[in-house]
Amino acid sequence: MLPFLLLLLLSALTPASAWIPVEDWESGNVTTSVGESGQCLCHVYLPETIFPVDRVQHMQQVSKDLILEVDIQLNKIEGYQGKLEVYLRELADLSLRVTMLESSADSYIKLDFEMLRIELREFEALVSQLKESLNSSSPVFNSLYTEIRNMTLIVNQLETYDKSNLQVIRIEFAKLQKKLEECQKEQEYIEPDIGNCNHTGILSISKPLVGQLNAHLSPGYQYGGWGKDSKPVRGTESMYWYGAYSGPYVHDFYQYADYEKLLLRSNSKYHDLAWSGFGNNYIVRGNTMYYQINNPFSMSKLNLTSSAKDYRVIPSASQKFSYSYSDNQNLDFAADETGLWVMYASEESKGKIVLAKIDEKSFGIEDAISTGVYKQRAGNAFMACGVMYVTRPVDVTTEEIFYAFDSKTREEKNLSIRFPKFQEKYFNLDYNPTDQKLYMYNNGYYVSYNVRFNKE
Repeated sequence: MLPFLLLLLLSALTPASAWIPVEDWESGNVTTSVGESGQCLCHVYLPETIFPVDRVQHMQQVSKDLILEVDIQLNKIEGYQGKLEVYLRELADLSLRVTMLESSADSYIKLDFEMLRIELREFEALVSQLKESLNSSSPVFNSLYTEIRNMTLIVNQLETYDKSNLQVIRIEFAKLQKKLEECQKEQEYIEPDIGNCNHTGILSISKPLVGQLNAHLSPGYQYGGWGKDSKPVRGTESMYWYGAYSGPYVHDFYQYADYEKLLLRSNSKYHDLAWSGFGNNYIVRGNTMYYQINNPFSMSKLNLTSSAKDYRVIPSASQKFSYSYSDNQNLDFAADETGLWVMYASEESKGKIVLAKIDEKSFGIEDAISTGVYKQRAGNAFMACGVMYVTRPVDVTTEEIFYAFDSKTREEKNLSIRFPKFQEKYFNLDYNPTDQKLYMYNNGYYVSYNVRFNKE
């Protein structure tokens, strides 16, 4: 019997041209023996040139693949069965809720009906998904669709009997909406305590208020700055300044009597700078513009009334270190409730920011303090109540105040005060103590923020 089965296997796997008659087999290729139970065993050795080993291996692999595919399909069917049981339970629950609505429709509000409609739509989508997954057109699915449509019609009909309740709900919703709007306004804007530093630092930054595109009305003017005088002379309290350029240099400047004229680009006062500046980290204080020049590398100032100008070299300041958004931002001027400041990095500080107080009368450095933050890590920095706050980008739409240094106590700390940006890059950020706002020139746009301090 065994030789016969062996011949059948060989006939199925071996081409006719590979057959060798039995009488031609060598005696060394066939051996016989008796098994433990007394059965006759026949052993045949076939060289690979005769027996198709590769075809046998291929059939074994195909068999394994088929078994795996069957297991996958069985698992899918089990999963679909579980989903169907869940859907049927949900359908039963919906049916019960619709029955309850039919019995006492006047005790339910519009929100109940709307929630039912949403759930019915979701259930219909789930049934469609299951039908496509099973690739079936079974009457069970048609019955489910019919049930869902019928329940949707009942819900729509029942809602029409609830008009009196709906009118009451609308009135209550209107009251609630008004309260929410009032609460939102209180959260978005808190009246600042101008000039008062009775707080422990910045608590949060508001959402950005975007004025408009720059006065040149061109997105090509990405560099620049805008804001208010941090110490206005009498009669110029409402004045705004603005400058914008296509590169990191500063060559002219505009003043507007108030915010409306800034937006309308009307009645501006033009200033042509005799000494071109760089870096865009300039400010206006006491009707004087403070900015950086590179020849010689120094801090410079221009009186906007008399056009008188002056400069001072800071021996330790270096041109090697700038903020991450732009080159040439070596000297960053800032003003707050405590006075006028300039921030820079030096070789001695190994690229870390040096905070220096400026004597406004002599236009010299009054005091210089080394801090612990690298300037090239920062997006920008500003001063508020004697504290230096340093920012960095989180992503293309978010900025973060991550470091603070108190000039009085010489203490530093890490922060995480995040606020949104209108555009990815900005080249001027300054705090103004007269209205306690941040002014940002954000890739060509006027942007401002309300600053909220921790009063506790």
